[in-house]
Amino acid sequence: MDRDILTHLPVVAAVARRRSFAAAAAELGMSASAVSHAVRLVEDRLKAPLFARTTRSVALTEAGEDFFARALPALQQLAEATEATRALKGVVSGTLRINAPRVALPMALTELVATLTTRHPDLVVDVTCDEALTDIVAQGYDAGVRLGEMVAEDMVAVRLTPPVNAVMVASPDYLAARGTPARVAELHAHNCINYRQASTGGTYAWELRERGKDVTVAVRGTARVSDSLFAIELALAGVGIAYLLEPLVADHLRAGRLVLVLPKSAMPEPGLFLYFPRRASEAPKLRALIEAARERLA
Repeated sequence: MDRDILTHLPVVAAVARRRSFAAAAAELGMSASAVSHAVRLVEDRLKAPLFARTTRSVALTEAGEDFFARALPALQQLAEATEATRALKGVVSGTLRINAPRVALPMALTELVATLTTRHPDLVVDVTCDEALTDIVAQGYDAGVRLGEMVAEDMVAVRLTPPVNAVMVASPDYLAARGTPARVAELHAHNCINYRQASTGGTYAWELRERGKDVTVAVRGTARVSDSLFAIELALAGVGIAYLLEPLVADHLRAGRLVLVLPKSAMPEPGLFLYFPRRASEAPKLRALIEAARERLA
């Protein structure tokens, strides 16, 4: 085995996984030039280009696809063997990569990361905030966090939060100026803070309850965001009515900074779940995450 290839393989694998030299450099804490050097060295040793580079993108060549199809499973097995051996001595180590929407931070993930980093000082928890429905396996994540209804059926899911309600809220000042809707149909006369769907760019329709039935409402407004936490700020500023998971605004509701709108139309949601591929569930770092998640929920 060529030692230079073995030494630089994790760096080259990061480029293959992220499809970006800059993203790989950021993930590994290296300079972009050092990453480029590692890739060039491995390509020279293999006598074949692994990547097709342009100013805008990085893609695998045919030789690269074949090489990584064979090399990445072996690299993953080596990492798992290393972590498992350390775990025998009670040491959870390595990098735990999690993909999650920003709303997961105040609802569960901040507390989980704090627990893990305190309990396992040799473990690095790398969290990417992402509103799109990212393929965590293809992008090299160990686990993801999503609402239960958004978790793929072939994944193992572990509950992070109890079920929650999706509610509508507005500031007292907004309601004093514009009035409070008495029925779902009256939302069309209000300024509603819309959501842009990360995956399609379209506008998310609000899912509500009316007279015991589920309804979907396309609302209108002068603001559209991709981030629930920003929607809260806009609601607090009196911009309009926001549609949010209730735990995110519980403190504001108690303090009177926000008021529930049409509370009987709140939509029950399954809550947040941690999810991951079944084959990864025995990894020590993932078991540590699952243990912390279950302790928190209990």
